[in-house]
Amino acid sequence: MIQAKSELAQALAAAVALVAPDAAVTPAFESPKQAAHGDLAITLAMQLAKPLRLAPRAVAEQLVAALNAQPAVQRWVSALEIAGPGFINLRLKPEAKQAVVAEVLAGGERFGVQPANGNKVIVEFVSANPTGPLHVGHASQAALGSTVCNLLASQGWAVQREFYYNDAGVQIGTLAHSTQLRIKGFKPGDACWPTDPDNPESKKFYNGEYIADIAADFLAKKMVKADDREFTASGDPDDLDSIRQFAVAYLRHEQDLDLQAFGVRFDNYFLETNLYANNAVETTVGKLVASGKTYEADNALWLRTTEYGDDKDRVMRKSDGTYTYFVPDVAYHLDKWERGFAKAINVQGSDHHGTVARVRAGLQAANEGVPQGWPDYLLHKMITVMRGGQEVKISKRAGSYVTLRDLIDWTSRDAVRFFLVSRKADTEFVFDIDVALKQSDENPVFYVQYAHARICSVLRQFADKGGDLSKVGQADLSLLTAPSEAALMLKLAEFPETLAAAARDLAPHDIAYYARSVAASFHSYYAAERFLVDDAALALARLALLTASAQVLRNALAILGVSAPEAMNRDEAVDTPTPAAS
Repeated sequence: MIQAKSELAQALAAAVALVAPDAAVTPAFESPKQAAHGDLAITLAMQLAKPLRLAPRAVAEQLVAALNAQPAVQRWVSALEIAGPGFINLRLKPEAKQAVVAEVLAGGERFGVQPANGNKVIVEFVSANPTGPLHVGHASQAALGSTVCNLLASQGWAVQREFYYNDAGVQIGTLAHSTQLRIKGFKPGDACWPTDPDNPESKKFYNGEYIADIAADFLAKKMVKADDREFTASGDPDDLDSIRQFAVAYLRHEQDLDLQAFGVRFDNYFLETNLYANNAVETTVGKLVASGKTYEADNALWLRTTEYGDDKDRVMRKSDGTYTYFVPDVAYHLDKWERGFAKAINVQGSDHHGTVARVRAGLQAANEGVPQGWPDYLLHKMITVMRGGQEVKISKRAGSYVTLRDLIDWTSRDAVRFFLVSRKADTEFVFDIDVALKQSDENPVFYVQYAHARICSVLRQFADKGGDLSKVGQADLSLLTAPSEAALMLKLAEFPETLAAAARDLAPHDIAYYARSVAASFHSYYAAERFLVDDAALALARLALLTASAQVLRNALAILGVSAPEAMNRDEAVDTPTPAAS
């Protein structure tokens, strides 16, 4: 069916060029909202009516006439129907739908994947400063970022996964002093604890139990190794620099362990301190001053960000000589550009919304050839965690927030990853621990994984009865004529287009939705037909369709970083799940 849709897309483009050669429209098919309306729909008549000065239905009649003359339409389409004011519905011949089974079996795990396109993209996500365990916001970024990376890689991009963090500054100083006080036997609540003695205006000390763990290992003179650094503690309570370096390495190691448990990896770690060590910040400031886009006022250096769409100009260098936080951000992104990344994506919390205009303004003002709107941003909203009907706000280990490790321990890696990408990133989301533990169609990840396990169970039964699964590639697919089979095959054929669109739109939630819709189509098929029938040819054809369905489910779940189990425990209540792809 992939071939059929490709040929039909070319036929549609040719028909539009004939009917409206000067029209600025993009020929495309849509999926009808109701199966009874056909397999594919065309809505172009409504778009072309005004430029052609014709009624939409009249335009539709011309398009249908032009389409009927196309060889691809004659080969793959059984009927073209005009409905309503000018909708065109296509009904595909059975062989067009059946072809997708062979296409999936031939493609295997590469079905839907595009060849290398010669372009590279850098995706920055998580980027947590090493001051504590990864929280639920970092979990959301990890799930979104890694899925976006998988999507882009599936479309031929060479993807660089980057973790950026600040290993100095006030927060790191507070971490070091908090650890030092723990080393010396003090604890939260003691008189010396409320604020950093070296910086009274800083935030309160870190109160989580993880600080005590760092202190104990420091006194034991342990060595810790993270993906990007390692350090051995001196054990000296007065050696603040050693405490700082050990605490940073310790927490980076802890972050690495959590990310590994979450199935997330990075290709590169970038330190903010490097931007100062190699004078990148000063160089960037020099470029901005030379561009004429800065000015002095109130003993501070300002950037005219309003010239690039910001709501007000921004301070670059404060009166005390230090730089505001967006200046190293601009330097960091210039470094990305200089490394040759024509496409860059940042996955961050919605609280970073204000930095978008500032960073882009700084990049434009630097006159380095960075295009407008670079980099792209995927911003996510806060996650509310519910358990037992109550909102969960505190982690015992972290002291003040729910951690990524909490979510994994309470549910599973698969549940956390699936749930966190199941909604659009910019919408509010409630992670219900109780729902994530259910073995029913109410739990979307269980619903999808159970579909895959159910298929594997049928295939095992066939093999146990002496059937040869290696012969599914030779099945007579023309026998797949049941309505539930046609619906499932149409759904499988959507996968390549869904992958491409989700990658283009940075919309990983579309893959989670698609996986649920495939599972729903399969469960409906399971309820409507028997597979291990006496007719050997029909049985083999249906097993071929099941094998293809399992492959597409595996491919979709792999994009999400979720496993596809071949067997699962289940409650009797889900023996025949109801569709849940809403």
